[in-house]
Amino acid sequence: MKELTISLNGESVTPLYEQIYQYLKTEIQRRQILPGECLPSSRALALGLAVSRSTVDMAYMQLVSEGYIESIPRRGYFVCDLEGMLQLPQEVPAVSVPEEEPAGTCRFDFDINGIDEDGFPFHQWGKISRQVLREGPKLFRLGDPRGEKSLRCVLASYLHHARGVSCSPEQIVVGAGNDYLLMLLRVILGGNRRIAMENPTYKSAFLCFSHLGYEVMGIGMDACGMRVEELKRSGADTAYVMPSHQFPMGSVMPLKRRMQLLSWASDEAGRYILEDDYDSEFRYRGKPIPALQGYDNHDRVIYLGTFSKSIAPAIRISYMVLPKSLIAAYEKRGRDFSVTVSRADQKIIETFIRDGHYERHLNRMRAIYKSKHDCLVAQLKGMAKICRVSGENAGLHVVLRFVNGMSEQEAVCRAEAAGVKVYGISDYDTSVLGQTASEGVLLGYASLTEEEIAEGISRLKAAWQDK
Repeated sequence: MKELTISLNGESVTPLYEQIYQYLKTEIQRRQILPGECLPSSRALALGLAVSRSTVDMAYMQLVSEGYIESIPRRGYFVCDLEGMLQLPQEVPAVSVPEEEPAGTCRFDFDINGIDEDGFPFHQWGKISRQVLREGPKLFRLGDPRGEKSLRCVLASYLHHARGVSCSPEQIVVGAGNDYLLMLLRVILGGNRRIAMENPTYKSAFLCFSHLGYEVMGIGMDACGMRVEELKRSGADTAYVMPSHQFPMGSVMPLKRRMQLLSWASDEAGRYILEDDYDSEFRYRGKPIPALQGYDNHDRVIYLGTFSKSIAPAIRISYMVLPKSLIAAYEKRGRDFSVTVSRADQKIIETFIRDGHYERHLNRMRAIYKSKHDCLVAQLKGMAKICRVSGENAGLHVVLRFVNGMSEQEAVCRAEAAGVKVYGISDYDTSVLGQTASEGVLLGYASLTEEEIAEGISRLKAAWQDK
C-alpha cells in the first residue's frame, strides 16, 4: 500500500476533497502512482491528512467514476491500468497569470437562476449513489416509460403531504426537465391548441410552446395573477400559470383567483390548466398555499414539478401529474417514448426523498435562503427613494420598480458599470411590436453570500441614487 503525502490548503476556495482528487489524478497521469498499486484506505488517508473520512470518500468516488481507480470489495482501492493514457511531463513550469475578471462579467451577479451551490448535500448524495450502484446490472435496463414505479409512489406521497396534490402513481410521468415534459405533453394533447400565458412570463416555456407549433398568446396580469376576463376573451383552451410564485413578477395567486381559473377550465370540454410549481418550497411569510391541482374537482389541471431549485439545476429530474382523463391518451401515444432519466438517478432521488433526507435538506436550505432574503430586504430599505420592492415573500428573487424616473435599460447599464449584474423584466415580456407590459429589474440572491449581497446593493444604491 502506497503512502501518500498530500499538502492541503484549508484556506483555499477549492474544497478539500477536490484537492485530494486533483493530486491523485495528476500523480496517476504522471505514473508516479503505477497501475495496480493499492491506495490507502479512506479511513487511513483521512487520519493521515486530518480530514473527515467523507472528504476522502468523495475524492475516491470521483476517481472511480472517471476510471482512474477501481474499488475491489474487501481489498481496497487500486489504480487502473489505462493503456495509452496521457502522461504529463514530470516538471510543469509555473506560469504566473494575473487574475482579472473576464470581459463582460460583473463581480456581483444577482443571478435569478442561481442556487447556493455549497448547500448541495454532497455527503448524503454520494452515500446514496454508492448504495444504489451496488444494485448492479439491473440499473442499466430500460425501465417504465413513465419512470420507476417506486419513485412515482414516493412522489405521489410527497406531493400529497407537502403540496396538497391529489394523485396516484399512475398519473405521474418522470422526465429530464420541464422542456421534455412539455414536448411529451404535445404528443398527448395534440398540436392544435391555443396556449395562454401570463405576461411577462417564464421565457423558456414560452419559446418551447412556440417551437412546438402552438399558438401562444400573452394575457395581462394584475396583483392576483392572470386576468381571467382577458383569458376568456382570448379563445385559449390551455392556460399556463405559476400560482405559487409567478415568474418573473413574484406574485402569489390568491385562492379566489385560483377558483376563477378552475371555473374557466371547467366551462368547456377540452380546457386545461398547466400549473408550473417550480419553486414552491421557499416561502418566507405565512404558510405555503396548497397547489392549484389540489382544488381541482373537474380533472382539468396538469401539474409540473422539478428539483432544479430545491436541489440543483443539473439534477434534471422533473415530473408531470396528468389528469385521470389524459391517462388513456398517454397510454396510447406517450408510452412510445422512453423515460429520459436514468434508473440510477431515479433510484437516488427516490431514496433521498423516502428516507427523509430531502425534507431535512429543504429545512436547511429554507434557513439559508431566509437569512439571505432578510439581508437583501434589509439592504433595500435604504433605497426607498429609488425603487420599491415586490415579490419578496416567496421564491429566490425579488422585483424592483423604480420611483425616481429611471428606466429599466438605464438601471441595467448603470449597474453593469458599477460591476453588478441585474436582470430586466422586459426580457421576459411576450408583447409584440416592442410594446412592453412591465419595466423594472430582478435580483436573485441564492448564489451570493450575505457579504456579497450587502456590497452589491451598496454599489447599486450609489449607481442609481443620482438620477
